[in-house]
Amino acid sequence: MASRTQPPTRQQAPAAVTLVVGEEEFLVDRAVRERIAAARAAAGDDGGDLHDVEASTLTPGELATLTSPSLFGGGAIVIVRDAQHAGKEIAADLARYATSPPPDATLVITHAGGAKGKALVGDLTKAGASVTECPKLTRPSERAEFVRNEFRRAGRQADEGAMRALLDAVGTDLREVASAVGQLASDTEGKITAGVVARYYRGRAEATGFSVADHAVEGRLNEALEQLRWALATGTSPVLITSALATGVRLLGRVGAASRNANPNALAAEVGAPPWKIDRVRQQLRGWHPDGVASALQAVAEADAQVKGGGVSPEYALERAIRQIVTYRAAR
Repeated sequence: MASRTQPPTRQQAPAAVTLVVGEEEFLVDRAVRERIAAARAAAGDDGGDLHDVEASTLTPGELATLTSPSLFGGGAIVIVRDAQHAGKEIAADLARYATSPPPDATLVITHAGGAKGKALVGDLTKAGASVTECPKLTRPSERAEFVRNEFRRAGRQADEGAMRALLDAVGTDLREVASAVGQLASDTEGKITAGVVARYYRGRAEATGFSVADHAVEGRLNEALEQLRWALATGTSPVLITSALATGVRLLGRVGAASRNANPNALAAEVGAPPWKIDRVRQQLRGWHPDGVASALQAVAEADAQVKGGGVSPEYALERAIRQIVTYRAAR
């Protein structure tokens, strides 16, 4: 008896309407991609026509057209971005659609959150839309948790030192962090540690703007300049380096103004830095006077203005700022 080929099994259909709320661009993009993939997997084919539009460009009644079945069969996937900019009529169309979405269509709506267009978020939620929250990750602990979850997604184990080293190596841009986790997961074996991260990046972890800043505030001029040149040569943006310098000097001031007996964890929460960083800043404060910190911060502000267009050479501006920071550290 001849065997018959079975049609592909359809996966459980995703929510007909999904609302993605938040300002964290990478997480929003990932949520949208995942909804598209789920819709196509559930349909067992390409999922039908894909339309990606801005809410501000939609016209009344256009949503119904976009979500209509294709002439060649199959449903539709419609992405409506930045719904906070939707006009009243379009917001009403979106809310009305969510109360009774047609079959074979998937609608994904992104919204930045906040006060603008807040009523639409409430209307879509009441209508039964599936909601995915993507808030901005601003605290060090939130970024560390993101890294931890990325390693879990990749099915790999990493210790706390590795997570800290990875953030030091690639910065806080979530897209770059996620990419780095993926590379480490695919290119290394065993438990991922800080040593693994350092070996993998072959010096990149030591040549970030934050490393430049650490050398500068510690008075190590030659090392700071060497790391600066290496960071610039490997593509680190001058703007990121001035930002790191500003953060380093600003932490000197904030930690220096706190009580010597302040708990590192409590102080970390107050200044927005991890506890291990507080311990390092306290060591870096040796040799600094409050007036020197204020002068160093002014030097960084001047370098920042030059890097952003007020000067001829960003490289020169950065080198000058580093030399000034080292000088102010020794001043009394």
